[in-house]
Amino acid sequence: MAPRPSVLKNTGNYKEKEENIMRSDNVTKGAERAPNRSLFYALGYTPEDLEKPLIAVVSAHSDIVPGHMNLDKLTDAVKAGIEAAGGTPFMVPAIGVCDGIAMGHVGMKYSLASRELIADSCESMAIAHGFDGMVFIPNCDKIVPGMLMAARRLNLPAMVVSGGPMMPGRMPGGSGDMDLNSVFEAVGAYKAGKMDDAQLNAVESAACPGCGSCSGMFTANSMNCITEVIGMALPGNGTIAAVDAARIRLAKKTGMRVVELVREGLTPEKIMTESAFRNALCLDMALGCSTNTVLHLPAIAHEAGIDFDLNWVNEASAKVPNLCHLAPAGHHHVIDLHLAGGVMGVLSELKGRGLLDENALTVSGMTLGEEISLSKNYNHEVIRPFDEPYSPTGGLMILRGNLAPDGAVVKRSAVAKEMLVHEGPARVFNSEDEAIAAIYAGQIKPGDVVVIRYEGPKGGPGMREMLSPTSAICGMGLDKEVALITDGRFSGATRGAAIGHVSPEGASGGMIGLIEEGDVIAIDIPNGKLELKVDDATLAKRREAWVCPPPNVTKGYLARYAKLVSSANKGAVVE
Repeated sequence: MAPRPSVLKNTGNYKEKEENIMRSDNVTKGAERAPNRSLFYALGYTPEDLEKPLIAVVSAHSDIVPGHMNLDKLTDAVKAGIEAAGGTPFMVPAIGVCDGIAMGHVGMKYSLASRELIADSCESMAIAHGFDGMVFIPNCDKIVPGMLMAARRLNLPAMVVSGGPMMPGRMPGGSGDMDLNSVFEAVGAYKAGKMDDAQLNAVESAACPGCGSCSGMFTANSMNCITEVIGMALPGNGTIAAVDAARIRLAKKTGMRVVELVREGLTPEKIMTESAFRNALCLDMALGCSTNTVLHLPAIAHEAGIDFDLNWVNEASAKVPNLCHLAPAGHHHVIDLHLAGGVMGVLSELKGRGLLDENALTVSGMTLGEEISLSKNYNHEVIRPFDEPYSPTGGLMILRGNLAPDGAVVKRSAVAKEMLVHEGPARVFNSEDEAIAAIYAGQIKPGDVVVIRYEGPKGGPGMREMLSPTSAICGMGLDKEVALITDGRFSGATRGAAIGHVSPEGASGGMIGLIEEGDVIAIDIPNGKLELKVDDATLAKRREAWVCPPPNVTKGYLARYAKLVSSANKGAVVE
């Protein structure tokens, strides 16, 4: 057996260098730890097992999340890899909310808020049980950033291996691929009388064919791809299909590698640096990732003590072209990206151009540049060459103006060119439910700017995703004529002129709370502008009369969350 490493002890609250001590010695060594050892023996572990590095395998497996129903298989594979490398694995659980099932009702208030629960529970389990290292097994939207937040906070040797993307769905006899967004848009078409019951049933039955995170470049797959470039997962983490045996092999390799990380003392603070986050934004722009990455990257950076500046987003967007149009922006899905070269294939188009810190470390032990050099772009239709992009600027854009002085975000790669610059009258709603009812009732007309407020982190509370109203607008054929602005957020599946994360939010006194029906709103995405065209004197009178609506939730977890959560431009972290 390799010599016991020199590591940091009890890194949850302080750092203390002690030679030849592992964190697990706090629960396994010395006569005074006999009671602790007796409980390990009750679990079936042997004294020999306790001499090895103790590795937590944090699995978000459950029967309610399609993206997580295969994680038990990956958990077993990770454990096998840990044992093969001379470690002792312990599976511990993590929760996970399925955003699709939570969508459109009060359940969505819990999705973003669950991210903090995940990070806190991982911290609790790691420190309470004295683990030496950790492997995180997430897949869907908030579980990935929640686990990355925990990894950086704990600073134990750690790795991530996700569950992988779902295969796209297909209709019998059809040639076009579908995904969950196809179902939401079908509902809009149904409400507009463009689809009957049988057609809607056919779409909902075929769109999601099995396990995995939803198959487009939505939030889950965006974050799983970003996890590679931020250095916390092996190549393939973001793109190998959930049903591919290569996913099992990746899990085994991750289990083996994490034991080496413990022995090497390679921790997240050496990997998740400011350079890593800037690298992540470069990939974000090239791929056209979900707008939710602009919530999660600042939250993860916060755990590292890094002040994530939203201006970094526009800086990256200005210099990194958009090379991929994956669903919802285009017809390709994540499995197509994998066959084209995956994340490293995309980065191969950026390599050597001064855009990336290629010396950034990764959990593989190689630098990012070394990892990229092992791959290439195999399909110039799925991954456009650097000099032949879909657009010369990146997929996301931060907008500012009197309506969003602290910023708002739009996935401009998924906006029709007709809507990149738009002025229109505001149609104002104080909740998603009010807005969706009006959209389904046909009350939204071409040229309108739908405003949904009091749905931010504090006001929601929980900052619900607005996939139902945006998909209804698209399904009704209005996505090239109607914009939507909210202090809530969007699914990565959203397309169209959907502008979210308006900060400050309405419940914090933001300008979005002062908009009245019919006010003209000006959107200029290429120039990063979002303006309410109302004179200052009128706005001052409105502010004097404004009264914050009473809280929507007054007890339980969400009430506590609303009291502590920060603004969206700060990542909606609990402070």
